[in-house]
Amino acid sequence: MDIVELIAENKIREAISNGEFDNLPGKGKPIKVEDLSRIPEELRSAYLVLKNAGVLPEEIQLKKEIASIKDLLKFCSDNEESSQLKKKLNEKMLRFNMLMERRKLSSTKSISPYLGKVRQRFGE
Repeated sequence: MDIVELIAENKIREAISNGEFDNLPGKGKPIKVEDLSRIPEELRSAYLVLKNAGVLPEEIQLKKEIASIKDLLKFCSDNEESSQLKKKLNEKMLRFNMLMERRKLSSTKSISPYLGKVRQRFGE
């Protein structure tokens, strides 16, 4: 054990004995283990940092905004405001569709080397 590890261990033991860890949120509850198998290994730590910071993936954020605008449109009585909301809704939906199309294309590219082999094997 090097000197840095020794110092860290001593500080942790001292904090435990002083009761500094007694009132932490989630104390006594099991740790939730997330399934990160669908996230590329090199992106997992960034994903967890963003998730813990409350940052949503762009497609989820866009879906929330679209739903919110649709709700506002239901109760909007002003024609000018309604047209502004419809314009905003169209922009968000276009952005969402473009994002999903790009993701679809990138996922197809990543499996394309195998697609021919699968089709050949199953006689398609």
